[in-house]
Amino acid sequence: MTKYYALLTNLGAAKLANAAALGTKLQITQMAVGDGGGTLPTPNASQTALVAEKRRAALNGLSVDAANSSQIIAEQIIPEGDGGFWIREIGLFDADGVMIAVANCPETYKPQLQEGSGRTQTVRMILIVNSTEAVTLKIDPSVVLATRKYVDDNAIEVKAYADSLMAKHLAAADPHTQYAPKASPAFTGRPIAPTAARLDDSAQLATTAHVKLVVGAYAPLDSPGLTGRPIAPTAAKADNSLQLATTAHVKSVVGDYALLNSPVFSGTPTAPTAAAGNNSQQMANTAFVQAAIAALVAGSPAALDTLKELANALGGDENFAATMLNKLSQKQQLDATLTALSGRNVPALLQYLGLQDLTGVDTSNNKWSWKLPNGIIFQILKPTASNATTPNASRATTVNFPVAFPSECFAVFVCKTSYVNVVASAESVTRTSCDVVTMPLDSPVVGFSVVTLLAVGR
Repeated sequence: MTKYYALLTNLGAAKLANAAALGTKLQITQMAVGDGGGTLPTPNASQTALVAEKRRAALNGLSVDAANSSQIIAEQIIPEGDGGFWIREIGLFDADGVMIAVANCPETYKPQLQEGSGRTQTVRMILIVNSTEAVTLKIDPSVVLATRKYVDDNAIEVKAYADSLMAKHLAAADPHTQYAPKASPAFTGRPIAPTAARLDDSAQLATTAHVKLVVGAYAPLDSPGLTGRPIAPTAAKADNSLQLATTAHVKSVVGDYALLNSPVFSGTPTAPTAAAGNNSQQMANTAFVQAAIAALVAGSPAALDTLKELANALGGDENFAATMLNKLSQKQQLDATLTALSGRNVPALLQYLGLQDLTGVDTSNNKWSWKLPNGIIFQILKPTASNATTPNASRATTVNFPVAFPSECFAVFVCKTSYVNVVASAESVTRTSCDVVTMPLDSPVVGFSVVTLLAVGR
């Protein structure tokens, strides 16, 4: 049985099959080496990483074997400065970091220079695949390392090539056929030369750029596009020829005319008088204005025939209509019920509404009690309840109703009227009283709270 071998991982085989099916390329970019954890490992297709990876770097070479087109040769050079570990396993990785192939190899120690021995070591993996066309055979030249032997061999080859070129150059009768002679040169292609200044008057070659600079200062005879501030002789004011008109000529001509936009007339300009009631943009002369004023005033008395007199009569109120409507809205409507209630005192109102005053309106003690015709009793009072001395602690204050309910008290509604950081509720409700429970929420704590109670019963 073969002791040392390489194989595709399951992930690598799947990626290679997918690339071959879709016509895409699998990019193998890196090689890693490891020491197998101290023993020679056996490659396994289910591996996704080496047993004990020690170094990973870009490939130095990736090519198809010239002797076998189904074999891909991957090569990495480990420089003298890297080492200090055993090499027992090799892994190939694609651009996504997925391990494509794994192999083991004869154990070899890669020393470091500081250990007293150093060498450049080449690690090579030969991988057999079904289709090498599905693998991108490309490496990054910026990370490629070369062995000394490779560099020496190629330096000799380059030198021999350079010596051959120089010998052919020296032996040629005209080695510089790409140059034109100084005397009567016959240029081809698109020769270029330095561009002379616009005012240059020497024998220097004139480039197209120089010509454009020179003619750029002149206007064409046909439809010239003048720039800057060109000048010309000023024609007489009455001139009606094809001579160019300067700004001075134009100003002398238009000086006798008014502008169309916001004209400023002088003297006594006149205009046709528009018909009465005209509401167009036609100019209004004084005759039109006087006729319009006369029609507006018509037969008004002398005391109200001017806007000033009308304004004085309205009290100078620019919102007179709104003011009158506001004043009228404050008046009582012609309503029988409101008329009956108008001017009544509190006892009379209660009597009119059919409410029985049980205790009389005691405004000094903030207490009210009323009984409806159906026997329902409403009682309102505003007692003062004591608060606890610490936040989130409750305290109950017993409050007596102004009048004891004959049968029962249905409910007590509590409305806190002071100190927003206190909550209040009614508990232990009887026919005659209830407990007002208060609880401060935060500091500082106030000693008491004023609440409003609405008790309903019968």
